[in-house]
Amino acid sequence: MGFLKDKKAVVIGLASNRSIAFGIAKAMRREGAELALTYQNERLEERVRKLGSELDCTLYYPCNLESDHEITAAMGYFGDRWGNLDILVHSAAFAPREELEGDYVEKSTREGFLQSHEISSYSFTALAKAARPLMKEAGGALVTLSYLGAERAIPNYNIMGPAKASLEANVRYMALSLGPENIRVNAISAGPIRTLAASGIANFRSFLEHTACASPLRRNVSIDDVGNTAAFLCSELAAGITGQTIYVDAGYNIVGLS
Repeated sequence: MGFLKDKKAVVIGLASNRSIAFGIAKAMRREGAELALTYQNERLEERVRKLGSELDCTLYYPCNLESDHEITAAMGYFGDRWGNLDILVHSAAFAPREELEGDYVEKSTREGFLQSHEISSYSFTALAKAARPLMKEAGGALVTLSYLGAERAIPNYNIMGPAKASLEANVRYMALSLGPENIRVNAISAGPIRTLAASGIANFRSFLEHTACASPLRRNVSIDDVGNTAAFLCSELAAGITGQTIYVDAGYNIVGLS
């Protein structure tokens, strides 16, 4: 019997079998959770449904994170079918590709800055607002994905750094707001992983090579490493943990000089 048996989990941001969201969904399904998936638009629907079929998923709904209407509709759809929700996974981020390389000040734009914060940070709050009524009776757990660039300047991570810093602060304020209803909120700061999203960052291969050499475990982490931690954080095993950013990066964040 898995430690998420009979838990109902919505996973936002699954795009491929190499995505962190897929690693999280796999781990949660392995531990007994029922899964529901969203997709951004019709173009991605078939891909998400194909991935979902590998996870015994039967519930799908479109959800553009820039639309409060679609977010509310998606949570309403899952609520109508399940009655309640136990877990919400936010694995979505965006920044214009052209702003993820070169000189940060030179490349940053007002439009890109606002859009990256809206999708990468505010959407987590918007999802929590819509999911909150479904968690009020029994409580629940929310988890999102961050990166070390939230607190340290990383070459070419650029505009995503401030967006992830916003997301981590968001986690703390959401945890304070939702805690009295036994709803926990945490983030995972994952080490670099070769995903579709990461491919948009210039010279990403150097991130992987450096981390593998400098981290205490002398390796990069995988989507399964992150998935296992997310499953734990959303289970009763982590009932006393909220408002935290948990590092899953082979220990890289502790290193001062490699």
